[in-house]
Amino acid sequence: MITIIDYGLGNIKAFANVYKSLGVPFVLAAKAGDLDDATKIILPGVGAFDHAIDLLKSSGMKERLDEIVIKGKAPVLGICVGMQMLASSSEEGKLHGLGWMNGTVKRIDSSSLTTRTRLPHMGWNSVEAVRQGSLFEGIDTGTRFYFLHSYYFHCHNSEDVVALTEYGGWFPCAVNSANVYGVQFHPEKSHQGGIRLLQNFANL
Repeated sequence: MITIIDYGLGNIKAFANVYKSLGVPFVLAAKAGDLDDATKIILPGVGAFDHAIDLLKSSGMKERLDEIVIKGKAPVLGICVGMQMLASSSEEGKLHGLGWMNGTVKRIDSSSLTTRTRLPHMGWNSVEAVRQGSLFEGIDTGTRFYFLHSYYFHCHNSEDVVALTEYGGWFPCAVNSANVYGVQFHPEKSHQGGIRLLQNFANL
């Protein structure tokens, strides 16, 4: 069962609408007891890193999620700040991340940007897959997805990078290590490419 984590952040209704349209069963989880049947997890997020971590801890779901993801090896997909939470730490905040993937979150170097609007990186940008299959099965390289962020996930292991995008320089916009996946963009706002990616996750 796909379980969408509803801890007060993210476009929960948009994810629910996508999976409803695809005919994929899902549930929303707002407390630890809602996670009992979880076999795949969507961890959305918007806003600041520390605020997201605080809300997840306050929901009472963090420890149960650790068990499901780390011990149970259930596939999890972190999205935007949800992806950044997968890391051990972030330059944006002081709290520890979930540590489900070997990486840290860094701020985009605005000095390298030539656009009038520097940060956040907002709008549509092409995504170049560097690992085929999995999340990007059936998605053409160069497909555009919707972004809204000022920080990115820096993988300590380059083999964990699945896709890149360019904004004043190339940075990882999709990552994967074992059962842990993350995308910096918003598939729930990215039309057909995003729908296909969410369907691919459901098919893992």
